[in-house]
Amino acid sequence: MSPSGVILYGPPGAGKDTVTSELSALRREFTLLHRLKAGPGRTTGYRLTTAQRIEELARTGEVLYRNSRYDAEYAIDRGEVSALVDAGRIPVLHMGQLVGARAVTSFPIGWVRVLLWCPEDVTRQRCQGRGDKDVDARLKVWHETRQDLLDHAAEPWSLVIRTDRVTAPEAAQAIDEARLAGASAEVRDIPGLVG
Repeated sequence: MSPSGVILYGPPGAGKDTVTSELSALRREFTLLHRLKAGPGRTTGYRLTTAQRIEELARTGEVLYRNSRYDAEYAIDRGEVSALVDAGRIPVLHMGQLVGARAVTSFPIGWVRVLLWCPEDVTRQRCQGRGDKDVDARLKVWHETRQDLLDHAAEPWSLVIRTDRVTAPEAAQAIDEARLAGASAEVRDIPGLVG
């Protein structure tokens, strides 16, 4: 089978971490791609670096996508995706911007594009439940994600999963089945989804 990867796009609290854990439990090949991060905040799931290093990588064409959020800078670098694919892994990327989800697909593997969605009140409950100190900032990002989706309603998705209606193991199973089937991405009813 040709190399593949998974893009999990969605607002804070939609379950990207939880679904990734379930994917890894389903198949050991599923591996979270640790983005580069320069700045304050959460450190779990990132490779810490400096803004200067991210800039150096960008100048040499090694950055597939970079963005700023929560007073920090993030980057997905070509070298890390290559390393995972070369090791027989299936990279799982967490994305919060559609431009980023689109940008990383320039890396030539079979990407399964998954939109994870949950209502605002679910994001609030989940963020509070996991002890996030910046719940208001995360709710602001929920609204930005919703608007991003509405602004790009014609963006194609391999799967759309409401994580408030489907368990994480069920979501992981559906994602793996879509990957194995080589599911094509198609336009979905985004306005109907996000209200």
